[in-house]
Order: sequence, then structure tokens, then C-alpha cells
Amino acid sequence: MHPCSLSRSLRVLLPLLLTCLFGAGVHAAEMPALHDGEQMTFRVGWGLFSKAGKIVVAAHEDNHGGVPCLRVITTTSTGGILKAFFPFEARSESIFDLNTGLLLSTGETSHSKRKTTRQSLVFDHANRTATYTNDIEPHKNTVLELPPGAPMDLIMSLVQARAWQLQPGDKRDALVVFDDDLYELTLHALNPEQLRTPLGTFNTVPIEPRMEKTEPKGMFKRGSTVRVWIAQGETPLPVRFEVEFKFGAGVATLVDYRRAVDTDHARGSTIDDEKHPGA
Repeated sequence: MHPCSLSRSLRVLLPLLLTCLFGAGVHAAEMPALHDGEQMTFRVGWGLFSKAGKIVVAAHEDNHGGVPCLRVITTTSTGGILKAFFPFEARSESIFDLNTGLLLSTGETSHSKRKTTRQSLVFDHANRTATYTNDIEPHKNTVLELPPGAPMDLIMSLVQARAWQLQPGDKRDALVVFDDDLYELTLHALNPEQLRTPLGTFNTVPIEPRMEKTEPKGMFKRGSTVRVWIAQGETPLPVRFEVEFKFGAGVATLVDYRRAVDTDHARGSTIDDEKHPGA
């Protein structure tokens, strides 16, 4: 395994997970599919290492400049024996306007043996621009023009798919942010699969984002594929994510879930208990 492979996989899984948790349709912005107090913990596997890392996504309501907002904080880290050889930690924060559902800003910091990153995007939806700031490499600072649609980072838009109730053959467009670039993706619902996880066995619909409207770039140009498995039921949880590279695959499996504070917002659950410890 190349020293950069696992950290690259974790950095991709991080925005991918948020894309699914929060919608990124080309139409009007939707309310985020995460709610106050809701938390999901994913165990990351890489090759022979079943506990290579962990991703935790937690949401809480707050106030941002006088505007009611939802803050979504995602932390990612390597674990087990790999942490000693390939230490990696990342923290991202996305802020959503609860009046409009629009993403106001997103920021991320990460640390590994070889590299530290600290970057942010602040959105000006009225003027359809986003200001990208890179504190470590300021020469990369720029202003991005926003294509039509409500932007979201990749993991958020994948998690938002839980609210779309896509069925096999359905598809939906998403505008996804990754670092200082924008990806116009189409999310495809694939054939149903039954999936066993530490939280139980779920009937799922896999969803795969593809670049079809524009020339493939980034990880998609390099032949990488991404999938998320959405459990079917009253609360369609994203129970697994997978990012496949030419040099291996990173798999994030849901091992712990906590409901939102307002269970009416959570709309019930396919899992009985309020908190579900991972195995």
C-alpha cells in the first residue's frame, strides 16, 4: 500500500459522505437530511485492514450571523496499527442556512506525515460565486463561478440521497464541491442489494455518482468509482460508502447511529434503539 493511498481515500470519503447526507440537486436547495443532534459513525476499512480509520458526522443547530443554521462537523482519522505508520486526521465543517437550505460555507483542515491542509469556501449565492481560501498555499486562492444548482460537498450529497428515495433506474443531478473545484455529477440508483453490517442486515439501494454532463476530471478521470448503499425503510440510512481507486478501495461502514434530538424530524428509524454501538 502506498503511504498516500489511505489518506487520499479518507479525504475522498469525507466529502463523499457529506454529499449523501445533504442534497445537492440542480433545482432549488433542499433542507439538509441531517438534523439537530443526529450523529453517524463509520468504520473505514482498507484492503486487509478492517479498522483502518473512522469517520464521524455530527449535526447541531446554531446561529450564524443572526441566521439559524445547521453546523455539520465531520472528523476523519486513521486507526489501529495503521495510525502509527500513516497518521491522518481531518476535520470539516459545513454551515447550512435553515431558512433556505443553502450551504453558506465549508472548511477543512487535515494533517498527515507529509502534508497539512487548511482551506475554506464561502458562498455568495446571489452572485453565483464562491471564494476559495487556502491558508497553506495562498497562491491557490480564487473566486469560483457557480454553475446552476445548490452546491454541496460530495459526502453530503451522497447522504442527502437518503431523502430522495431513489429506486433502481432513477437518477438525479448534483453539484458537488471538492477542494477548489466543482463537479456536476449524476447519481444513479442501481439494483437492490442486501447488506450485512454491525448494525444488522439491510435491504439497500446502491447509488453511484458519475460525471456525464461534463468531461470527467479528478478522481473520475483517473477511473475511480464511488458508491453508497442506502437502507430502505422509514429512515433510509447510508449504511456503507466505497471509493475504489486503481491501487485499492476504501470502504466506510456505519457502525453507530444516534437519532436527531427531535425524533419527528428523524422520522423514525429502521433501527430500534436511540443509540446503536458499533461492533
